[in-house]
Amino acid sequence: MDVKLVNPIIDAFMEVMPQVGFPMPKRLRVYLQDRNVISNGVTLTVGFTNQMQGKVIYNMTEDTAKYIASTMMMGVPVTKFGELVQSALREMSNMLTARAATNFSKMGMEEVDITTPELIIEEDRTIKISDTHYLNVEMDLGGHKVDIALFVENYA
Repeated sequence: MDVKLVNPIIDAFMEVMPQVGFPMPKRLRVYLQDRNVISNGVTLTVGFTNQMQGKVIYNMTEDTAKYIASTMMMGVPVTKFGELVQSALREMSNMLTARAATNFSKMGMEEVDITTPELIIEEDRTIKISDTHYLNVEMDLGGHKVDIALFVENYA
């Protein structure tokens, strides 16, 4: 997988999150992982289609997911993952991945579409993202860690 494909994902996170009320994120590290993502508690998976095929998985603890949902809902306390909280998390993954698709267009990939996000709330669940390796980006969001896994099968 081409490492340059991770920059539009990182840039999207750095651009979008402060716009919706979060502190400026910090990139902690980028590294290769083998095949499977192990859920930290809450994962959101969004696919890339059309000119690029692949997946991005936003992986976080339940506490981080509650922090994100609460911030997106203007500070409303979050104690459980009801429909409103799940909707906020899906919307966050939509915003991030749509911005990444826009960023990919700046690299000449004009027709990158995204799929509907899939939300899984389960710790230690194994999610296969690739047959080989994928890139993982650790981001700090106000003291909360979000792992972003990216695998791209092919792109034009």
